[in-house]
Amino acid sequence: MGDSKKYISSDELKKHNKSEDLWISIQGKVYNVTDWAKEHPGGDVPLLNLAGQDVTDAFVAFHPGTAWQYLDRFFTGYYLGDFKVSEVSRDFRKLHSEFSKAGMFEKKGHGVIYSLCFVALLLFTCVYGVLCCDGFWIHMFSGGLLGLLWMQVAYLGHDSGHYQIMTTRGFNKFAQILTGNCLTGISIAWWKWTHNAHHISCNSLDYDPDLQHLPMLAVSSKLFHSLTSQFYGRKLTFDSVSRFFVSYQHITYYPVMCVARVNLYLQTILLLFSKRKVPDRAFNIFGIFVFWSWFPLLVSCLPNWNERVLFVLTSFCVCSVQHIQFTLNHFAANVYVGAPKGNDWFEKQTSGTIDITCSSWMDWFFGGLQFQLEHHLFPRLPRCHLRNISPVVRELCKKHNLPYRSLSFFEANVWTLRTLRAAALEARDFSNPIPKNLLWEAVNTHG
Repeated sequence: MGDSKKYISSDELKKHNKSEDLWISIQGKVYNVTDWAKEHPGGDVPLLNLAGQDVTDAFVAFHPGTAWQYLDRFFTGYYLGDFKVSEVSRDFRKLHSEFSKAGMFEKKGHGVIYSLCFVALLLFTCVYGVLCCDGFWIHMFSGGLLGLLWMQVAYLGHDSGHYQIMTTRGFNKFAQILTGNCLTGISIAWWKWTHNAHHISCNSLDYDPDLQHLPMLAVSSKLFHSLTSQFYGRKLTFDSVSRFFVSYQHITYYPVMCVARVNLYLQTILLLFSKRKVPDRAFNIFGIFVFWSWFPLLVSCLPNWNERVLFVLTSFCVCSVQHIQFTLNHFAANVYVGAPKGNDWFEKQTSGTIDITCSSWMDWFFGGLQFQLEHHLFPRLPRCHLRNISPVVRELCKKHNLPYRSLSFFEANVWTLRTLRAAALEARDFSNPIPKNLLWEAVNTHG
């Protein structure tokens, strides 16, 4: 090659794709991150999913500029001989650089302060309604406020997981435990584990945990082949139990969303008491203990069991709007089977996401995540900028002939129900063979 640099090919790089031998390439330089994967703040899953590939776009999207200075200690001395940058990636990196130079990743606005004040108001009103008022409907209204509080707290936890919303990393971690574990009962450690994998492998049926909901839901008939979840490390068995539930999923979709939090509570407990390495396990467990102290105590203050049950159901039903929103962003989008690739970052995000159109005065309600594509492309960008960059992203998609789907909340529901119904009808085709019914697998497959 006419210089003293040492080169390897992409095919040679692909051989280093295991946990005990994990290499990646960034900007054509090859790094050995085998040992670092265990310490990676984003977990080892994103690195394992992209092992043996050039990951420049993903690295740029998820890391601040200060992260580049730490790469040299992992440099193998090799360069990627056939390193190329597509026009789409070139434009994406240019746009990211422009946002960075404009200071947009650091300009977080006052949204966090407003959100914290709103959450405090909701919590005070809810507790006051339960403890100081006797009316049935006031108690149900308080339950609705609690559901709305959980929605707003989840957005804060989401923001704090993607970028620093507080003045220091210590305060940011405190905010994560407070908003996630203490107030919602859902572990921030569980969220990071699953959410980072979701971003990296957006809408991969076997790598993205956000699409692995058997036996209750299946967004594609490809799941009928009992794929192996690379995230959970177990087979997503499509047996007679799964066939039954999936056959009616377009009917049960909304009721399932109303009780979806129960699954999240279960997932949190399974992770925190598993043998997996969990960052800040003790703090996470303490936060969950706080939640399961105050929440049952608050419910017990209601006068009878009918009101207690209805209070919990009301809070779950209101919060289900958020669970529905998250599924609307992805269920009706394109799906694929296989590992994510590092060289089609922009294309995969546009293919696997759907935006929700709404007025600017409703941004608080959707937490900025109605701009799902913009968030997936620039996950570190504070939500206050997502509406402003939407036209730029739309034009970039148009330039490269890539999908930019933005639907009203009603339209997105229609698309999702249509997707679920199509899979349900295919599930009813009994000419499609299924494996032996294993009830244990059906109960224990989770996602």
